[in-house]
Amino acid sequence: MMRIQSMVRVLGTASVMAASLAAGAAQIVVGQVAPLSGLEGTQARAYSVGIQLALDKANKAGGVNGHTFTLVRKDDGGRPEDTLAGTKLLLTENRPLVLAGYFGDRSLGEVVNSGLLQKENIPLVGYRITEIRAEAPLVYSVRANLRDELNKITEHLTTVGITRFGLFYPDGVGAAPLLAAMEEVMKARGGKLTAKATYVQGTNKVPNSVVDGFIAAAPQAIIIISSGAAAAAFIEKYRLDGGAAQLFAHSGADIEQISQRLGEEQMKGVAITQVTPSPYKISGRLSKEFSDLVRTANPKLEVPASYAMMEGYIAGTVIVEAARRMGPKISREGFISALDALDNFDLGGYKVGFKPGMRAGSKFVELTIITETGRIRQ
Repeated sequence: MMRIQSMVRVLGTASVMAASLAAGAAQIVVGQVAPLSGLEGTQARAYSVGIQLALDKANKAGGVNGHTFTLVRKDDGGRPEDTLAGTKLLLTENRPLVLAGYFGDRSLGEVVNSGLLQKENIPLVGYRITEIRAEAPLVYSVRANLRDELNKITEHLTTVGITRFGLFYPDGVGAAPLLAAMEEVMKARGGKLTAKATYVQGTNKVPNSVVDGFIAAAPQAIIIISSGAAAAAFIEKYRLDGGAAQLFAHSGADIEQISQRLGEEQMKGVAITQVTPSPYKISGRLSKEFSDLVRTANPKLEVPASYAMMEGYIAGTVIVEAARRMGPKISREGFISALDALDNFDLGGYKVGFKPGMRAGSKFVELTIITETGRIRQ
């Protein structure tokens, strides 16, 4: 009898240990709601693939603290109301630890202004917008902000004697802060904003009057703050109508999307700021890791390698590192604490750092120029 009871106790203890181990190994869900279709579909899917590459790399290495990662994504079609609705649904159905890879000024604004992040106490790591906005609680950027990009462009141009600028940018609530930042940069650099025009956010429609206004004002350089689709539409019209100013686009207008619409002659000489290392050449450990993963994954990737994919990979790598530092106990509180302590994290040629109250994670900005063959030159 005693022997049987002893065996029961042993078996019971083993069962508890097995259950404990099973409970300890969990799947960490990363949630993305983004325009996987529509004008920004290629970039959003590329960002998503970049996140997935980082999560797959971690999973193949056995996960982090015994936990593995999965990415759950929903398509908002570029509609802000669907971004919020999709996020609510994802939170209910999938219970993610973290959100990532959101796109668009109004879409991000809908989520932030709803108070949903604070209510759920869930962080959002990695997003792409075309406005200058104040930092919001629980929203973490893994890239330089738009003000950093404006500084880089104007610093370069004023150094070579260009002082008359034009600005093409989206309408909406983000317009006023952008104009204020632009005027501030102009004053600091000795430049002058001589022409400006907007387009309807969320579209690629550029009225003829916009191009006519820039040609009449004849700025030496035009800074383009827009989506890739709107940038391509503007460049096409401006060049066809004889516009001769130097064109500088911010990082949201990536070469992959522009090249789908424009010919090589129209793209020639266009400069684009980039906020990540190049996905096309090996310049450090980060770019080599990315290149190796892309090569291994091809031809299964749903979109080609791009700057957006590299940015997604950076966001995914930051998420994996924060999960590692969180420890074996999974909680949103622990993950947020790990993010806030992620100071000067070196991914291999690219550093990301956060502190409480400072969630802009990088200052990396470089200028690239599109050559006559349609390729990017640093």
